[in-house]
Amino acid sequence: MIRLLGKIPNQIVVAFSGGVDSVAAASFLNCGKRRVTLAFFNHGTKTSDEAENFCRAFSDKHCLPLVVGTVHRGRMSNESHEEYWRNIRYDFLSSFDKPVVTAHHLDDAVETWIFTSLHGIPRLIPYSRGIVIRPFLTTTKESLTLWCEKNGLSWIEDKTNGDVKFARNRIRHNIVPEALVINPGLRKMISKKYREINLPLDSLC
Repeated sequence: MIRLLGKIPNQIVVAFSGGVDSVAAASFLNCGKRRVTLAFFNHGTKTSDEAENFCRAFSDKHCLPLVVGTVHRGRMSNESHEEYWRNIRYDFLSSFDKPVVTAHHLDDAVETWIFTSLHGIPRLIPYSRGIVIRPFLTTTKESLTLWCEKNGLSWIEDKTNGDVKFARNRIRHNIVPEALVINPGLRKMISKKYREINLPLDSLC
């Protein structure tokens, strides 16, 4: 089941990468009769160019407007590569004049909780950051994937997601499966923490 955490405005921008999470989010919200604009950020790589082509085709097929952002500055000395890509993408998303929805989901929240715990300060992905909101944080990735499959939607895979030289990928592929063996209720525990924030839950599907 896809759940929405918090109330979603009628006019929104969806951060859109062409991956299964963002495809499901855009489709789901569009089916909810909201006016959806897609926002894709091109990192200036061959992979990003290929992803942009997919996003433009998706935009045309589903009659959804698409805005494309590009790299506007170099990496600062105090930024890791992961921080740099994340920061310039959020600069782009923060430039809109309406709420921006990202497809961060419950499994992302579990990864972040583990990642931050390993650094001594366990924390949740926040529901909002400026105009950016994350209403899918109590929905599993499996639910988003099932939505795409049931609705005949295609998506693309980011080839870097399997590269365990990045800490986030190592946690996703190596640590999370072991953590779920030790505590099968880990997702339920994280989901409960979001419910305790007292944001209303919309169960739409």
